Amino acid sequence: MVGEQEQLQETLTFEQAMEKLERIVAKLESGELPLEQAIGLYQEGTRLSQLCAGKLEQVERKIEMVMETESGLEHQAFNPDEMKGEST
Repeated sequence: MVGEQEQLQETLTFEQAMEKLERIVAKLESGELPLEQAIGLYQEGTRLSQLCAGKLEQVERKIEMVMETESGLEHQAFNPDEMKGEST
């Protein structure tokens, strides 16, 4: 059953996974769940979080930035760490 659940989660889009994750977080934050159910939801939430992180990483690798240089337009791979350095 866990294998089926994992396969189903891998077919989710990023947005679907995030929506499902937000619903799980809301249920966990309500504090009204029995412990066993809360643990199951926590585990599902962890898998969804990893799925979302993986999808974001895939997108980051695909993003190319087009930079205008003195010699014309230049394509560079997107590096989020460089972007973080610019804002601070």
